[in-house]
Amino acid sequence: MNRSNIWIHVGIAVVVVALAAVLGQIERWKSGLKTHDTTPIKIAPKAPTIARTSSDNEPEVMVRFRSGVSLTDIKKLAAKNNDRVEDEIEAVNGLISIDDLDNANAADVAKQYEAMSELVAYAEPVQEIRLDDPPVTSRTKYYDNGDIKSSPNDPQFAEQWALNNTGQNGGKANAHIDALKAWAKTQGSSEVVVAVLDTGVDYTHTDLAENMWIRPESLPEYTDDELGTINDLHGFDANVNASDPMDENGHGTHCSGIIGAEGDNGEGIAGINWHVKIMPLKFLGRGGFGSTKDAIEAINYAIDRKKNGVNIRVINASWGSTQKSKALEDAIRAAGDAGILFVAAAGNSSTDNDKRGHFPSNYDLPNVISVAALDRNDVLASFSNFGAKTVHVAAPGREILSTWLNDEYREASGTSMAAPQVAGIAALIVASEPKISMAKLRERILKSVDPIDGLSGKVVVGGRLNAAKALGE
Repeated sequence: MNRSNIWIHVGIAVVVVALAAVLGQIERWKSGLKTHDTTPIKIAPKAPTIARTSSDNEPEVMVRFRSGVSLTDIKKLAAKNNDRVEDEIEAVNGLISIDDLDNANAADVAKQYEAMSELVAYAEPVQEIRLDDPPVTSRTKYYDNGDIKSSPNDPQFAEQWALNNTGQNGGKANAHIDALKAWAKTQGSSEVVVAVLDTGVDYTHTDLAENMWIRPESLPEYTDDELGTINDLHGFDANVNASDPMDENGHGTHCSGIIGAEGDNGEGIAGINWHVKIMPLKFLGRGGFGSTKDAIEAINYAIDRKKNGVNIRVINASWGSTQKSKALEDAIRAAGDAGILFVAAAGNSSTDNDKRGHFPSNYDLPNVISVAALDRNDVLASFSNFGAKTVHVAAPGREILSTWLNDEYREASGTSMAAPQVAGIAALIVASEPKISMAKLRERILKSVDPIDGLSGKVVVGGRLNAAKALGE
């Protein structure tokens, strides 16, 4: 054998040896990845695999495990069912979002977990939530403030009949929340945070930018064991579990302007609070729909920030559906335990919520206020839901002018517009009385109304909210 052939064979031998070593290491890695756990966990029979329909937008189910079932055991159980723990809702003990990996129908997966009654308190499919407000109207006409005494210099304030109704545009004088009188005591405080659980907020809007919450440097970024670390500089997007809650729909921006468009700044409109901090909690996407799971994750975020020192006193929820969710109810209850008032729209189906529930407004919780909508004549809006036992109070909600995307302003109608009237007044009260408890705050709101004959038997307190009365003016 000549010298060149020797080196060829040596080279081949080296390659073979190296390949064998690599294959051996791969097998060792595979072996190391195998589970060797033998902890006995009782598992219910797997539900039959059923192809999803187009209405099954998310595969997740919400499962609340009983006290004493550890997250480690939950993860083992999910893995053996070929499921995945998508997220643990830390604010509610044992509440888990679970993703089925077999493409099974969500209702069947929920039944599978419910069958494990010794481990599971309840299980339910994630439900879809869609906005249902009447169409939004673009506004092109602007009015001068005229000689309204002590009014802010915002050029479109005269159109904000909900704040100061002089009878403009066919309205009834004083059919309003009496904002001018309330502002004599306080115009709000930048120390108060209102979270808007909605489609996000256009936090660059000229009339909102100064009143947007920004995570202070002293507060660490939001960290979740499953979702990871999220740079929540402007809030939280639970719709895609991301850091940017920019509004792509407009609805959340409109609600935010009602609560806290900067007042007396010579721009657009005035919010109920001239000074406040609005925290966007985005869980509804561009098309105005999301899920109970996303809403729960957003509430869980707000509770975490509250426990870490952010002064969140109110969550505004201008949405709902007729489907009841125990998991969402538990999350809202946890917000109440953390001292957060939850203001919810009563719905826009012209129905009696005493007979046909609308959620989350119908949850019988000590931190929930359900709000119906009125027109500019103090008449219950034709679209508004009502309920002598389940809808607590009414507020202006028809033809409400507020902020919109891209520095615009538009009118919108719905109980979605009535709820932030209440959330805004709640923030004014807190600005005036920073140490007021959540229970006393709710009580104050429900006792501060102007009685209206047409609301007797329609809402619990039989009247329309009055900001001046709420502030003792």
